[in-house]
Amino acid sequence: MTPLKPWILVVVAIVVGLVGVAANVFAMRSSAPTPVLPISALGSMAAIAIVTLVLGIRVFRWRTGHRSRMLDPIFAARTLVLAHACAYAGAVLLGWHGGVIADQVPLLSSRAGTPAVETALLMIAGGFVMVAIGFIVERFCRIPPEEGDEDEGLSEGGGRAPDTEGGLA
Repeated sequence: MTPLKPWILVVVAIVVGLVGVAANVFAMRSSAPTPVLPISALGSMAAIAIVTLVLGIRVFRWRTGHRSRMLDPIFAARTLVLAHACAYAGAVLLGWHGGVIADQVPLLSSRAGTPAVETALLMIAGGFVMVAIGFIVERFCRIPPEEGDEDEGLSEGGGRAPDTEGGLA
């Protein structure tokens, strides 16, 4: 699996942010409420982030030598996929609520401290946390280099050995 690329997450956040601006403009014109998640969504975001982090710590502890039994490689791969999903979900939430706030900026002087803007700011902070946990857990799931690979760099067939340093589970 390829590692997370920060620029792809930035592109996702920007594209979703533009959609968030458009949705907010549409909501304002049709006198609908501002399209932000309710504050209770922070609980779900926190649960996802905590589960991802706990599973990542289990993989990290096994990798650093705290081994009582063999780690299931499927478990490690699923943890890595969960970390990627957490990072992408955080980028989507960050972009959407960033777009809503970007459209609300001209109106902030007339409506100081609206609850929708405060909620959107909390969702942006939660999105940042989810992206950060995604990157951290991805680091936990990296496969350490094999002992023989660093010495020679050649496989038994005489060709170049595959590079496993920094590879993902």
